[in-house]
Amino acid sequence: MASPYIEFAVGDRVVKVTNPDKVYFPEIGGTKRELVEYYLSVGEGALRALYDRPTHLKRHPDGVEGEAIYQKRAPVKRPDWVETVEIRFPSGRTAEAIRVTELAVIAYCANLATIDFHPWQVRASDVDHPDELRIDIDPQPGTGFDEARRVAFATHEVLSELGITGFVKTSGGRGIHINVRIEPRWDFTEVRYAGIALAREVESRVPDLATTAWWKEERGERVFIDYNQNARDRTVASAYSVRAKPHAPVSTPLTWNELADADPRDFDIRTVPARFAKLGDVHAAIDDQAFSIELLLERFERDGRQDMPYPPNYPKMPGEPKRVQPSKARHDPE
Repeated sequence: MASPYIEFAVGDRVVKVTNPDKVYFPEIGGTKRELVEYYLSVGEGALRALYDRPTHLKRHPDGVEGEAIYQKRAPVKRPDWVETVEIRFPSGRTAEAIRVTELAVIAYCANLATIDFHPWQVRASDVDHPDELRIDIDPQPGTGFDEARRVAFATHEVLSELGITGFVKTSGGRGIHINVRIEPRWDFTEVRYAGIALAREVESRVPDLATTAWWKEERGERVFIDYNQNARDRTVASAYSVRAKPHAPVSTPLTWNELADADPRDFDIRTVPARFAKLGDVHAAIDDQAFSIELLLERFERDGRQDMPYPPNYPKMPGEPKRVQPSKARHDPE
């Protein structure tokens, strides 16, 4: 027996949505149909965040309480209007990833049970030179959104001194993301260096609040600035991405004025569409100017400290320090 379905007209496309009444978000009774309708309601903003980017899909065919599928490769069977782009992983392997070129692609992916969208920080025209610097402000145990907010404002201060505009959003959890459009002149290694330099400067200004320590045992009750989100094949949820949690929170773009008293619990699949209808995309200007990271790279060189560890799934990188947590390293024989 064929699965029930409905169809949505999305631009010039017709997107079929199967099993539209299947519950994906049990805490609120949110359905697959509601997920698709959400993405269509914020389509302009969601497309701006994903446009022309290789995108990984975090799929939950049985809803958010079921097993997650983190899909990096585009489905082999797909409509001919769903484009792909070849990407290269740190291992050297390649894959064809979804390339988001129109709103119908987002709706198509939502029908595949995609809840979170995770775009690369590059465009399809040049997959080796990022056009976005990402600052991921991640609360650690003992800290929360209030501490992340204070670190975000310290970051905003540093960026402003450099003449750089950062666009802030909730992560959809307790954290905060800041995105900066940059000139696609530098490779992943250099952009990561810029992220390290920025994170170290913020850490120096609020050392009791922020940390760049990669090893959890060294972080304490401080907010971690995850510089490694600028490495190749590291992604964060895009602006307007729903997060795979029972109450369907949304990674929501804010203005800096709004951040001062924002509560991330106010932004979810049912509240953000009305906000978008009223305000539009508050990050609409994000593509208006691309910034240089030269000053940050100069700071990285002047700092004189060595590189920082990469994630464990990466091959050993040139200039990277020993990849072992400090408590174990202290017991290593000379």
